[in-house]
Amino acid sequence: MKCRKRLNRGKMIHQYKLNGYNIVLDVFSGAIHSVDDLAYDVIELFPHCGEEEIVHRLLTKYAHDSEIDRNEILDCIADVKELKKEGKLFTEDCYEDKACELKNRSGNVIKALCLHLAHTCNLSCDYCFAAQGRFNGERALMSYETGVQALEFLIENSGDRRNLEVDFFGGEPLMNWEVLKKLVGYARGREKETGKRFRFTLTTNGVLIDDEVIEFSNKEMTNVVLSLDGRPEVHDRLRKTVNGKGSYELIVPKFQRFVKSRGMEEYYIRGTFTNNNLDFTNDILHMADLGFTELSMEPVVCPPDDPFALKKEDLPQLFQQYEILAEEMIKRKREGRGFSFYHYTIDLEGGPCIYKRISGCGSGTEYLAVTPWGELYPCHQFVGDERFLMGDIWKGVTNTACREKFKKCNVYSRPECKDCWAKLHCSGGCAANSLHATGDINGIYEYGCELFKKRMECAIMIKVAESED
Repeated sequence: MKCRKRLNRGKMIHQYKLNGYNIVLDVFSGAIHSVDDLAYDVIELFPHCGEEEIVHRLLTKYAHDSEIDRNEILDCIADVKELKKEGKLFTEDCYEDKACELKNRSGNVIKALCLHLAHTCNLSCDYCFAAQGRFNGERALMSYETGVQALEFLIENSGDRRNLEVDFFGGEPLMNWEVLKKLVGYARGREKETGKRFRFTLTTNGVLIDDEVIEFSNKEMTNVVLSLDGRPEVHDRLRKTVNGKGSYELIVPKFQRFVKSRGMEEYYIRGTFTNNNLDFTNDILHMADLGFTELSMEPVVCPPDDPFALKKEDLPQLFQQYEILAEEMIKRKREGRGFSFYHYTIDLEGGPCIYKRISGCGSGTEYLAVTPWGELYPCHQFVGDERFLMGDIWKGVTNTACREKFKKCNVYSRPECKDCWAKLHCSGGCAANSLHATGDINGIYEYGCELFKKRMECAIMIKVAESED
């Protein structure tokens, strides 16, 4: 499973070999090409060499191959020229100079809120970025009145957008179940009056799932995110109840019943891997073997001296794990027992989304987090950091300087991203991860970049394999 990468700068392409495929990505058009060895070599030489030099070099390289002669190489060069003419190879980025202008056109429209219904939790997970749900502050539950004001704030600041999104988050949001239900009912009533349409998401650790939660969620939640780290010993090592017992046996049967009741759709099983389970593919496959088909597994993000932190020397093993996962997904799909992995679910039709190139994830601009007290933060990962307090749901965004900084937080604002082949798919990465790694939301979380690029290579390879089946 060796993989060789090459980056041709300027009119950017990315070439790599993976799982027996020679893959070429034209970065700015998004075109993907699966090619033979000769075409791979021609494309590699094309930006730097004239025709005769390409012919000379490749005749020497393929001297042992009787099927490759001068005419064969010239035909291949002609094919590359045609692809370039069609805008499928060596295309230029025509949006870089317009990035700020396009981003400003969106105004200050907000399309989504993350409602922190509960700054408390009934689990005590060792790696929790939210300090066991307290976000380094006091335990609290959001009141119904505060939740209503948050929904009104979203309606008022959503401009002409019809579809609005609300994530019920915590801590553990099911610890504030009655308020959650009442807020959904309030929003449904406001839909008729405003012409808006709310889409709700619930993120839960599963402890409090019961028949009522399942029935209500199946009716009202567009998506549910269920937290499970994989194998029993992996999950129970870090995701414990407040009395120190593992939660695997408690939540897995509930998750299975919940997911089955949703017709195996509109959910994600989301895990976190640490340096305790660098073989995380086994945890993903374990979840698939439990019957779950919509899976996600995120690398832990924590200080480098944290006992769970991922280290630079772990990268080769992690890269291998992503490759093993990709190959196993191809195999299982062919066997009729496929599953989806969030980071491998990409749409390559039409190339990268232009708006995403300049908007990033939307945190601090289109997407805000609301604390139980009605405070506004750029997203859930900034909650409790007073440097990023943006205002509240009554006065609105008063820290406009912070909003402007997030507005400029995209792939074109980071010089380090300039020559990165994956930049139009990550759009600059997570601002919170950048802050924690560098002290600046416009910094670069290099470790995350490396993992993202490997996931992209694997995701593209899967698409190539599927297209050739």
